[in-house]
Amino acid sequence: MTTIDTSRPESVQPTPSHTVGPFYGYALPFPGGGDIAPVGHPDTITVQGYIYDGEGKPLPDAFVELWGPDPEGNLSTTDGSIRRDPASGGYLGRNGVEFTGWGRIQTDANGHWYARTLRPGARGQSAPYLSACVFARGLLVHLFTRIYLPGDEPTLTADPLLSGLDPARRGTLIARDEGRGTYRFDIRLQGEGETVFLEFQ
Repeated sequence: MTTIDTSRPESVQPTPSHTVGPFYGYALPFPGGGDIAPVGHPDTITVQGYIYDGEGKPLPDAFVELWGPDPEGNLSTTDGSIRRDPASGGYLGRNGVEFTGWGRIQTDANGHWYARTLRPGARGQSAPYLSACVFARGLLVHLFTRIYLPGDEPTLTADPLLSGLDPARRGTLIARDEGRGTYRFDIRLQGEGETVFLEFQ
């Protein structure tokens, strides 16, 4: 039996990642997770789509987390996406008034997800986008990507990330305008048309 000296960080070997699910779906999703925009806000948009595996099959047990700035490009510092009753600990939901910019949406039985939010404003030199994090069975670590919305093509063309991508892959980060404030953004985990995923270091 080999003994490993764990008294020094440099002698400790990394351990492998564990699969992310599908047990995560038990406690992490919450009612109203996709209702990011305040109730009745006139500038609410809907972003929706499907999550597909490498064979093109929709995943019924995945979920997406979204983060985005408000229409002026400001990141929210408001608490309140998952409020609980201080007495009972029960779930109260969002307060329906403040924009937190964050949501968590589980796919339905058909692999479909949707979120109601506000169109993000630009930050710095980047075109406006929503950040997305994908959790799904079989993934050892969650995946990060961006959702750009069409409408200001010169800004999209000048975006540092988009302009550095192969034109054939760039479209996997741009949602499709379906009219009436609705945008379609499908996420393909691998294979043909695989979504561009980002790595943070």
